[in-house]
Amino acid sequence: MNTPDSNPVPSSDDSSSARRSPSDPGASASGESGGSRSGSSSDSLIGRLVVDRGLATQSEVDAAFAAMRTPAGQSKAFIDILVEGHIVTRRQLARLRTEADSDRSVLRIPGYQMIRKLGAGAMASVYLAKQNSLDRLVAIKILPRRYSADATFIERFYKEGRAAAKLSDANIVGAFDVGQVGEQHYFVMEYVDGETVYELITKSRRLKERDALTIARQIASALKHAHARGFIHRDIKPKNIIMTKSHIAKLADLGLARAIGDKKAAEAERHKAFGTPYYISPEQIRGVLEIGPPADIYGLGATLYHMLTGRVPFPGRNPSEVMKCHLSQELTPPDQVAPGISQSSAEIVEMMMMKAPKSRYQTAEELIEDIDLALAGQPLRYASRAVDLVGMASDVEGAAETEVKSGRTRGPLSGLALGIIIGLAALCGLLVVLLALKK
Repeated sequence: MNTPDSNPVPSSDDSSSARRSPSDPGASASGESGGSRSGSSSDSLIGRLVVDRGLATQSEVDAAFAAMRTPAGQSKAFIDILVEGHIVTRRQLARLRTEADSDRSVLRIPGYQMIRKLGAGAMASVYLAKQNSLDRLVAIKILPRRYSADATFIERFYKEGRAAAKLSDANIVGAFDVGQVGEQHYFVMEYVDGETVYELITKSRRLKERDALTIARQIASALKHAHARGFIHRDIKPKNIIMTKSHIAKLADLGLARAIGDKKAAEAERHKAFGTPYYISPEQIRGVLEIGPPADIYGLGATLYHMLTGRVPFPGRNPSEVMKCHLSQELTPPDQVAPGISQSSAEIVEMMMMKAPKSRYQTAEELIEDIDLALAGQPLRYASRAVDLVGMASDVEGAAETEVKSGRTRGPLSGLALGIIIGLAALCGLLVVLLALKK
């Protein structure tokens, strides 16, 4: 399972093309500091990493290469010029060279010219590349070599590619190809030039309400498409949503996606939690057999909560504590955390994050309808605090059922739970009658 702050799919950075470098990044690597003094492929890779890590500007790196061509610099290595010019330290260079060695090992995928690394996570690294046949930029996800002999990881990797290939939506990162070169497994996908929602939240602390609702609506549209084709994502979170320069939200990372009707996979994953703790649904934590669209709606609700308030719904000291909160702790309404949020937005989030799946929006289409009404300033159709007690009763009932099935409830506690359910049901019935009379 991912830790609360994990990011299994690296996000793209803010550059749509490779930075200019003095030599072809696809050329074969030369030796160490005793290599070519004119700027080898190895030097180019180091120079690019120095710029990408913010250790120097492109002009400073270009100046270092120019210095190698002067009479005084012809006997010096590129890295020596960087150190003598106080651009980087030798310790920084050692770390960069380790990374460069790793990069060079994945620079040989036929048909693609690797440009630079975009990011890395626990499960894979992602590189920016050019697809030579179509002359376009793509992102290539590489499975680490340490997993190349692990059948489980390999199957999950290709499963992600197959799932993504079956989805074609403007709000989902597209899949182009999967393959293998030697022991190296790769997945070619659409390159999205932009920032993740997590990065936007980090910059602004929290997003404007209308922007947050608009992003949520676009991802709900992506979920509508995925659910209609029989897939649940299971890892909706700010780091898996990328915003393009034209303000289009793209849902990424189908690494945990599962076919809704895949009973074999469901049985194999029973009682196991898959997801990211800050945004995971209660049923995913429990590892129940039937996990459907409401699980993704819960994850999107937790993401919308984070966008609106600037904080996750349930902070905690560790993943276990966070997940216990998802299971049993009452949600603090977002408009109490960040005053100024409209009641409509708060009600939408609260319905998305009800503990019991049947108390949430049942489809992404229902959610989209309420978000559109909220954006238009009109009364919501599905979410309303006036009938929240219906959801509360369902949540209490669901919790009681879980306790009974696990054998933890007995004697007076069962009677108390039943009494609460009956009382809430009666009160809800009275409210429904009163609302009907009012109309």
